[in-house]
Amino acid sequence: MLVVATTRKFAMETFKIEVREFLSKIVEIEAANIDDAVATVKQLYEQNEIVLDGDNYVVTEIEMFPD
Repeated sequence: MLVVATTRKFAMETFKIEVREFLSKIVEIEAANIDDAVATVKQLYEQNEIVLDGDNYVVTEIEMFPD
């Protein structure tokens, strides 16, 4: 018995999909004021003294990326 299958090829489109993962860490810092605290944490982060990794994972968002 011979079976012939017909397949149709549909036009495929290309889509840009953005995948974002968010990491978060709360850092306690002593400082004279909030501006100094933020500046100190920024400096520590830039110097790799504060490192976020998989343990700091919060959420993943997947959505269409606009052109």
